[in-house]
Amino acid sequence: MQNPNLAPVPELFVSYESAQKMKVEAGDLASHDLSPRQICDLELLMNGGFAPLKGFLGQDDYDGVVENMRLADGKLWPMPITLDVSEAFADKIETGQDIALRDQEGVILATMTVTDKWTPDKSREAEKVFGADDDAHPAVNYLHNQARKVYLGGPVTGIQPPVHYDFRARRDTPNELRAYFRKMGWRRVVAFQTRNPLHRAHQELTFRAAKDTQANLLIHPVVGMTKPGDVDHFTRVRCYEAVLDKYPAATTTMSLLPLAMRMAGPREAVWHGLIRKNYGVTHFIVGRDHAGPGKNSAGEDFYGPYDAQELFKEHAEEMGIEMVPFKHMVYVQERAQYEPADEIEEGVTVLNISGTELRRRLQEGLEIPDWFSFPEVVQELRKTRPPRSQQGFTVFLTGLSGSGKSTIANALMVKLMELGGRPVTLLDGDIVRKNLSSELGFSKEHRDLNIRRIGYVASEITKNGGIAICAPIAPYGTTRRAVREEIEQYGAFCEVHVATPLEECEARDRKGLYKLAREGKIKEFTGISDPYDEPKDPEVRVNTVNVDVDHCAHQVLLKLESMGLIAG
Repeated sequence: MQNPNLAPVPELFVSYESAQKMKVEAGDLASHDLSPRQICDLELLMNGGFAPLKGFLGQDDYDGVVENMRLADGKLWPMPITLDVSEAFADKIETGQDIALRDQEGVILATMTVTDKWTPDKSREAEKVFGADDDAHPAVNYLHNQARKVYLGGPVTGIQPPVHYDFRARRDTPNELRAYFRKMGWRRVVAFQTRNPLHRAHQELTFRAAKDTQANLLIHPVVGMTKPGDVDHFTRVRCYEAVLDKYPAATTTMSLLPLAMRMAGPREAVWHGLIRKNYGVTHFIVGRDHAGPGKNSAGEDFYGPYDAQELFKEHAEEMGIEMVPFKHMVYVQERAQYEPADEIEEGVTVLNISGTELRRRLQEGLEIPDWFSFPEVVQELRKTRPPRSQQGFTVFLTGLSGSGKSTIANALMVKLMELGGRPVTLLDGDIVRKNLSSELGFSKEHRDLNIRRIGYVASEITKNGGIAICAPIAPYGTTRRAVREEIEQYGAFCEVHVATPLEECEARDRKGLYKLAREGKIKEFTGISDPYDEPKDPEVRVNTVNVDVDHCAHQVLLKLESMGLIAG
């Protein structure tokens, strides 16, 4: 019998000649500029990674996937692959119409025939797919705060794949990997899914998985989008390349997967399995809490530790791929080796470093022992994450108008400049309004855009090792969270809630704004006619009633010191 993992999978690309012709014709079509996540999804649709999907889901397929992980024709598919667009764009589109799908530079990647257009119930999608309509889940947060209102569905015709300038030799389509397995004579292949750097425990685990299943090993890390706060993919791939030498070249290969993860736990595990099957893999390692996003709003894990393995096992036969359960590997000091935690007798010394502990050691420049990780990997991680006292960071003050944010920000700036060592930039509300956002008004949308701009500039300052001090009102929690996530990719974020009560701010009314707001002359004024979302757990909370500015600025300095950002 012909091994099913070796035959080519169907792709959605047209021939080179047709593609050249379509590029010209597409000039007349309505164009949708894809978001980074949509580009990842489109790439895997076109190259067969998402087979049997032929395009973005139509409404019937979407409903089936959300309700019971099945397409309308009954095929197993756990994840809604949707094209979300703005209401304004959707209004211009009729079903039956072709649209051009373009990357962020405007290069055409595909066309899509719109067969469906609908406004989804996103709370239901969150509940069914991610298990809870809880914004603490990164994909639910994305669904409600980043994804657009309307979904378009329909088949896709691929013109060309997205361009990647990085690690090109490591990026294989499903058919390229299948061809490689055919050439190498690999009949059994076990894939290891990862979005984190590999340490010695992972190496031991993958060795064992390959040995137990008598299969060759594919290390298949995700380089699309992972979870906010994850190590960037450039650093991770350099770490993987450093570890690859430790594997036997004849039985191991590595390829990069341009997947936008959803962190959907059990459903994500099944999805990863189906994708790997398309890539020609026969066995797949599923971890404890596979693709779990961490804690929910109540501080508990979103999914049980073995939920993903259970759901995968249930569908493994239908998927045509075998599950290899992830053994939790720990280091036994007496025998100087890694062993599965459930096979160790009592009385031996088990050493372990958690992810949190590893981050702490990197932040503080402390030793990371050789038994835990490879020196080459630690070296790469240290390049990206120097000790905290050498990293850039952002202090973000938020509070009502007149609460004292700017005054504290100015005092803090001077104190940090006195310490020296890093350039300090103040992004105060008024300065920003004059230089960055002079064309913006004070509608909710414009105020949001103003904060996003401040966040963007602060993230660039932080990335380049400087200190950004921001002091806008920033009334909306979701916007502050987005700014935090953007900045924390590059350094620390310290939120300071200047919690001066409304009565006090109004009594000060230095700019006479509260008076105008009470008279109805200023619409949507924070604290009067527009809400202020109080930060739930800021790093620092200060109140300027009967407290001098110097003391408030000093509280912030002490916090920065305890976070390891400035020397004591």
